[in-house]
Amino acid sequence: MGKYAATISWARGTSPFVDGDYTRAHLWSFDGGLTVPASSSPQIVPLPHSKPENLDPEEAFVASLSSCHMLFFLSIAAGKGFRVDSYRDAAIGYLEKDEVGRLAMTRVILRPEATYSGSKIPTRRDIEGIHHEAHDRCFVANSVRTRIMTDIVA
Repeated sequence: MGKYAATISWARGTSPFVDGDYTRAHLWSFDGGLTVPASSSPQIVPLPHSKPENLDPEEAFVASLSSCHMLFFLSIAAGKGFRVDSYRDAAIGYLEKDEVGRLAMTRVILRPEATYSGSKIPTRRDIEGIHHEAHDRCFVANSVRTRIMTDIVA
């Protein structure tokens, strides 16, 4: 149905490399022209080999799940006649050992907060239903084994 691409670029520079002393900083480039500085997480590869100011794959994974959920939430809410004024999600992902002892993003907790205006304001039950449907429709969430929970902030 769709095809998506990213170009990941890294260069050794002057480091010897074979001794493990090399930068993990690299670039993610996308078809729309956006280039994002990326790196390994400093929680996994210590400084100075990681660049904490760059996006790491674990953060991008959490952001991807949260963004997909939000986009479906907004679409569903609009379709139901609820006017969303703002949406914010302080999502958290947990890198832990899975059931066979491998490191994995075992769970992601979405913590969305939204504000509404207009003549039709959703009830808590409406909001929970919209989040449930958004989760079911999010194809990123449908593509991973990670447990994804929504902790709605009222």
